[in-house]
Amino acid sequence: MKKAIPYNEHDKGHGKQWNYGLPSTGSKIFDVCNVIFMLLLMVITLYPFLYVFFASMSNPLKLYSHSGLLLHPLGFSLKGYQFVLNYRSIWTGYLVTLFLATVGTGCTLVASLLFAYVLSKKDSMLHGFFTFVAVFTMYFNGGMIPTYLIVNELGLIDSLWSLILPGLISTYYVIILRTAIMGVPKEMTESAELDGANEIVVLLRILIPLIIPTIAAISLFIVVGYWNSWTNALLYIRDSKKQPLQMVLRQILVNNDMSAAAGTGASNRSGEDQATRMLLKYATIIVSVLPIICVYPFLQKYFTKGVMIGALKG
Repeated sequence: MKKAIPYNEHDKGHGKQWNYGLPSTGSKIFDVCNVIFMLLLMVITLYPFLYVFFASMSNPLKLYSHSGLLLHPLGFSLKGYQFVLNYRSIWTGYLVTLFLATVGTGCTLVASLLFAYVLSKKDSMLHGFFTFVAVFTMYFNGGMIPTYLIVNELGLIDSLWSLILPGLISTYYVIILRTAIMGVPKEMTESAELDGANEIVVLLRILIPLIIPTIAAISLFIVVGYWNSWTNALLYIRDSKKQPLQMVLRQILVNNDMSAAAGTGASNRSGEDQATRMLLKYATIIVSVLPIICVYPFLQKYFTKGVMIGALKG
């Protein structure tokens, strides 16, 4: 039997109510309200995606005439996905975006790790200067036009490297990685150095395995950033075959450019044509966001732990 604990010392021996570790009424009310609030927040967050998903599988004419909430597909149809698969720009955009998400993420992660390792060495030469330069870039930059002029002078216009090199290092990621590295006990690195390990060996065999959760969380940030990026492509890319997926999606959604896809099966009648255009937009959104949704569950378990380690220690 649990020992009864009074609410406070003053209540001892005065016939006050005793607390046996059971949740109070106020705590129960708070839990119920908290669950209801989180469910409403989840519905508000999830419904726009569900709307697009249901619309992408709907009959185009029924969807075109529908208004209000959409809780299920309006007549099952995969016509929109058929148009997307026949749209060549979608596939070329996928290849470009996959290149950016793999090569760009690898380059950014390597550069950020090396920079973070240098900043974690407080006794290194010019440590204060490099830290100042890194933090300064978080608040000030040259702007769009100077950056464009630099990219142009380097001969990167209409090159895929123009989408990677100008933003290769993010100070935010560097600071998180630096803090995670500084959270590793110094005794581990010092013992490795006494055994003859150089800086590269210490970084690769000691530090990186210990901060894998932080690296995984940062990798997710970087991949999503490259996957969703389109502004640099708008500024630097001229060749349509080198445009990433988000630029293709922008042309479909903003410029209403779907003639190549709609021409494969869309009717010339204006009503059906508009309905097909609407259906293609929704199907394109689902196709473009699906790979990131598939990647996220594999890194989600590292997400909270990695960010908290990098943010709190140091």
